[in-house]
Amino acid sequence: MSLLDTPSSSFQASQTLRGTRILSLALNLPGPAALLRCQRLGADCVKLEPPSPPGHASGDPMARYSPAAYAALHAGVRIVQADLKTAQGQAALQAELAAADVLLTSFRPSALRKLGLEWSALQQRWPRLGMVRIVGAAGERADEPGHDLTYQAEAGLLAGTGCALPASLQADMAGALAASEAVLQALLARAASGHGVCIDVALEDAAHWLALPRGWGLTTASGDVGGAHAGYRVYPCADGRVAVAALEPHFAARLFTAAGLEPAADPRTPQTHEAVAAFLRGQTRAGLDALAALQDIPLHTLAPE
Repeated sequence: MSLLDTPSSSFQASQTLRGTRILSLALNLPGPAALLRCQRLGADCVKLEPPSPPGHASGDPMARYSPAAYAALHAGVRIVQADLKTAQGQAALQAELAAADVLLTSFRPSALRKLGLEWSALQQRWPRLGMVRIVGAAGERADEPGHDLTYQAEAGLLAGTGCALPASLQADMAGALAASEAVLQALLARAASGHGVCIDVALEDAAHWLALPRGWGLTTASGDVGGAHAGYRVYPCADGRVAVAALEPHFAARLFTAAGLEPAADPRTPQTHEAVAAFLRGQTRAGLDALAALQDIPLHTLAPE
C-alpha cells in the first residue's frame, strides 16, 4: 500500500499547513505532487488548469496519459479551469491570487513573463504572497526544454541501465519534495519578515541530489551498497528473487551463519558472495520470509522478474 492509499499515515494526519492556501498553476507531475503534499499537510489547495480539450475532463496533460495518477494527485484539491490568455481567465487568476499565501508554478520564465507573473509584479501587488517556481534547470538554463528522463541522464542516474527506462520518475518526485519544502520555507520567511519570498526549485538540481551517493562511490560496483558487500544485493532464490540488506555487521553475521559461513566472514570476498548466493538459490520465498522474521534479517522477497 502506498502513501497515497494510506489515510491514517502520519504524513496525512499532520496539519502543519492548516490555515494556509496554496494556489498552483503547475501541470503534469512535479507541481501536482508538491501540491498533494501541501494538501496532506492541511493546506487549502487550489489549482488553475487550462480549459479542457473536447472530449476530456481536464486541461492537464496528465489527465489524458494517466487518469489514475491524475485522480490520486488531485484528491482534495479544488480545480478551477481558466484560460490565462483571456481577460476572464486573468480575472479568475487575480481573484485566486488575492486569497493565496503561496503561488506554485512550473512554467518556464518566458511563459511567466507573457502571463504577467514575474515575481517583481506579484510582489508589488501582493507583498505577502510567496512564490515557488519549479523549473527544469537553474539560472540562465531555466528556459531550456527538458523532462525527468533528461535530468536523470545528466545526473548520472541512468548509469548501468543500458537503454532501459528508469523504474520511477525520480527527478520529478524529488523536485516535488523540494517544492513542498520550499513552500514551508516561504511561509517561514514571511512569518519572520512580513514579506513574501520567491524560491526556484530546479528538477536538474533534484536529480543531482539523488545522484550524490553514486558520486561518493556508495552505489558503484566497488561500494558496499553497490554490490561489493555480499549482504547487500539482489539474489535469485528458488521461486523468485530476494533483496538482502544485511549491511551492518550484526545483520551480516546472522545471514552468514544461516548460509553456513563464519559470522565474521569477510563480506567482500568472492567466496562469501558465492556461499551466500548458493544458500539463497536453494531457499523459497516463504522460507526466506520465515528466516527473516526468526533471525531479524532485513530482506524482502520478490516474484520472478
